[in-house]
Amino acid sequence: MPEVPSSILIVGSGVFGLSTAYAFTQRPEYANTKITVIDRSPFPSPDGSSIDTSRIIRADYSDPAYAAFAAEAQTTWRKTSPHDLGGEGRYIESGLVLVCNEGMNPYVKESFENVRTMCGYEGAVHELPDRSAIEKAVKTGGGSGNWGYLTQLLLCEIELTDLDQRSGWADAQASMIFLHHLASSTNRITFLIGTATSLIFSPSSSVLGVNLSPSQQLHADLTILATGAWTPSLIDLRGRATATGQTLCYLPLTSLEQASLSSMPIFFNMSDGCFIIPPRNQILKVARHAYGYSNPVTIRNPSPPSTAAYEKQITISLPRTTWDEPQQLVPSEGIAASRTALISMIPSLSTRAFTSARMCWYTDTPTGDFLITHHPSHSGLFLATGGSGHGFKFLPVIGERIVDAVGGTLETPLRERWRWRSDEEIEGLNGDCEDGSRSGQPGLVLREEMERDAKKGSKS
Repeated sequence: MPEVPSSILIVGSGVFGLSTAYAFTQRPEYANTKITVIDRSPFPSPDGSSIDTSRIIRADYSDPAYAAFAAEAQTTWRKTSPHDLGGEGRYIESGLVLVCNEGMNPYVKESFENVRTMCGYEGAVHELPDRSAIEKAVKTGGGSGNWGYLTQLLLCEIELTDLDQRSGWADAQASMIFLHHLASSTNRITFLIGTATSLIFSPSSSVLGVNLSPSQQLHADLTILATGAWTPSLIDLRGRATATGQTLCYLPLTSLEQASLSSMPIFFNMSDGCFIIPPRNQILKVARHAYGYSNPVTIRNPSPPSTAAYEKQITISLPRTTWDEPQQLVPSEGIAASRTALISMIPSLSTRAFTSARMCWYTDTPTGDFLITHHPSHSGLFLATGGSGHGFKFLPVIGERIVDAVGGTLETPLRERWRWRSDEEIEGLNGDCEDGSRSGQPGLVLREEMERDAKKGSKS
C-alpha cells in the first residue's frame, strides 16, 4: 500500500471528486490527512454534468463487472429514509424499458442476459418481442424499437403493469446537494473556489499541486484530477479520454400530464440513443446518449516543462458551456433527434415546444471504462475521470472504490477496466466511445453544426 499522504488536493466537485472527498473522511488511515476540494464555480457547478433534473439508475450492463457494481450502488439508492441518499424523493423506482430497433443491438441482448442471470429466475426479466408489447409496457400511447425487455416482480402470473423495482432515476442535483452537505458536515474538507490552469511539476516530473488563475498555487502530496470533461486540458489524455457534448431538451407539462406520465417507466432506445425519464415538477426531459459533438481546441501541451512535448501545440476536445459562452446554443441536429423520439414515444406531446435545451459534457474513453488510476509517469498525480456518460449511478459507491484505487487495494475486475492504457493499446483509436451503448453519427463537430444552423437561419 502506498504511503498515506499528509495532504490531498481534489480538483473538481462533481460525482467522482465529491464522493472521493467524503470517502477519505470515512477511512481511519486518512484521519490526519488534510483534504481540499477546489472547483472553478460555487457548488453546485452550473455546467457540471451531474447537475441536472434526473439521471438513470440501472444495473442493465452488457459487462458483468459493471452490472454487479451498479447493483451494489442500487442497494444504497433504495434506502429512502430522510438521512439516506435516496430519501426525500431523491430516488424514484419507476422501472426501465430498454429497447432497440430492427437488427438487435448486441449491447441490449447482452444486458438482457446479464440481468436475467443476476435476478436468478426466468420470470424476473420479461422479453418484449415486438412493438406492440413495447407500447403496452411503457403506457404512454406510443413506443419505439422492435425488441426489448423489462424486469418483473416475482409473481405467479407476470403482468406488464408490474415492473420490478430494480431500476429508477435520481434527482441528480438534489443528490449532489445532499452529498455536499454530508461531506461538509464532517468538518474535514476545505472547499475552495478557483480555476486550476495547470499542474505544478517538479524537475523530475512529479506533481506537486496546481497553478490557479490568476497567479496562485495550491500544493499537496497527492493531487487528484476529478475534472470531468476538462481533464484533457490539465494532462495529455489524447487517445484515452475526450470531451463530447450530448443533447438535453426540456418541455413543460400540465398537472394532468404530470400525473399521467409519472407512472411511466424510463424508456430508453439504445439504437438511436434517445431516452425519456418520468417527469418531475411538470417538466419532462428528452435526451440522447450518442457519440455526441466534439469541440476541438488548440492548446499548449500540458506536459511538464522539462519535456520536449511542452512547447508543442495539441488539439483536443473541451467543453463549451454557457458558463464560458452565455449564448451557447444546442445544434438543431440534436434537438431534431429529441423531437423525433418524443413524437414516437409520447405522441400526445408531439407538437409541444421545448422550452429549454442544453449540452451535457461527457468525458468519453474509447472503451467506456472509467479512468481511475495513478498516472504512470507522474508521481503525486491520480486520475479520477472518464465517466463516459454512465458514472452518476455509482454516486453512493464510486468514492469508496476511488479511495481503494489510491491505496492500491481496488479489486481486480475494476482495476483492469479502469487502468491506464498503454500507447500501443490506444494506437489508431479515433477517440469515439465504442462500448456498444452509443448510437447516431460519429464525428460531429459542434462548431460545424452551429455554422450549418447559422447558414440555414440566414436563408430563412
